Amino acid sequence: MKTGLQSKILFYIDVNNAFLSWTAVELLKGGYSLDIRTIPAIVAGDETQRQGIVLAKSPVAKSLGIKTGDTIRKAKEKAPNLRIYSVDFDVYNRYSDLLNEYYRTYTDKVCKFSIDESCLDMTGCIMVNETPEILARRMADEIKQKWGFTVNVGIAPNRLLAKMASDLEKPNKVHTLYPDEIETKMWPLPVNDLNMAGRKTCEKLNMLGIRTIGDLAKYDEKVLVKRLGKLGRMLHEYANGIDDEELSYEVEKPKGIGNSTTMPEDVKSLEKLERVLLGLCEETTYRLRKEKMIAATVSVQIKNSNFVTRSHQGKLDKPTASTKKIYEKAKELLKDLHKGEAIRLVGVRVENLMETQSGQMSLFDDGKNEKLEKLDVIMDGLKDKFGSEKIRRAGDL
Repeated sequence: MKTGLQSKILFYIDVNNAFLSWTAVELLKGGYSLDIRTIPAIVAGDETQRQGIVLAKSPVAKSLGIKTGDTIRKAKEKAPNLRIYSVDFDVYNRYSDLLNEYYRTYTDKVCKFSIDESCLDMTGCIMVNETPEILARRMADEIKQKWGFTVNVGIAPNRLLAKMASDLEKPNKVHTLYPDEIETKMWPLPVNDLNMAGRKTCEKLNMLGIRTIGDLAKYDEKVLVKRLGKLGRMLHEYANGIDDEELSYEVEKPKGIGNSTTMPEDVKSLEKLERVLLGLCEETTYRLRKEKMIAATVSVQIKNSNFVTRSHQGKLDKPTASTKKIYEKAKELLKDLHKGEAIRLVGVRVENLMETQSGQMSLFDDGKNEKLEKLDVIMDGLKDKFGSEKIRRAGDL
């Protein structure tokens, strides 16, 4: 799959078993000695208030036949040693907010579909030497490292296919579903796995001999429309991977902006690492200026060949959006971090962001810095016209 400027790349990120995972993480943070994901456990409403329905179950509970929607009484019959935990939407909303804030460090186009599912437009956010799959895997690993739960990431050019990809094998997986993969990855699935294909609709489709998504994709669209109306046309399009829905993205200023890259091979040379860092600073400050914000803090992260991660942060002399100023600080941090070992990943992030006045991209105070600001503006204009992948500073090349 080519990832050129014309190819839209969406990430559909779905938290694995969200309510139970978030409950487990919160309990462990509070000193609980048991990870409830490893025992027969459920998250459920209050049984005394006639809300005793299973909302989430651990993998062990699932293996014992417990299903979402079971009553607590029925669940206990299947697992007498079952442990029951109360639903806590304050906790769930907090983790949901943390996740979406994290997503906005990579892209300003985040569409939240539910408390545990979001779609990210990552078009133009993939580094030149990376693939969408590598970036998605790194984001999933970062989420697990930061908060202790896992996600699935589906990668595709539209929301439908990205969602379908995220629902393939779980947990903690990254899946692609590009147009040339529909026939092999999506068509063999049962038709009830298709979005918008509800139970009653699937019963009607089964009566027509339609059992799989592939059966539906190849079926006569006119007959489907006659039997199901507009829904028939939509399901036929979905089965063929067609989804032209425009997503509505949340407009919210990020609290931090960053970028990182896993290099094709481990690098020991500080000079080479600095060239990689320049490219990361280019992408990060470009987004910073597009948001009309300036940063007061810079942090750099490295991961060595033994997968040991270290990070260091420092304050800028003055808040700025200048690529040169932020790169200079990032270089200082990298020099402090690097001990001469082979490095496989480098990342940079700016934080303590503040909005600027209209047209003011930094807090410069002399003629030299005004020239730097003008250079950044020229670079941004070229990137807007030709794409960030095509415009690079000489040092980055």
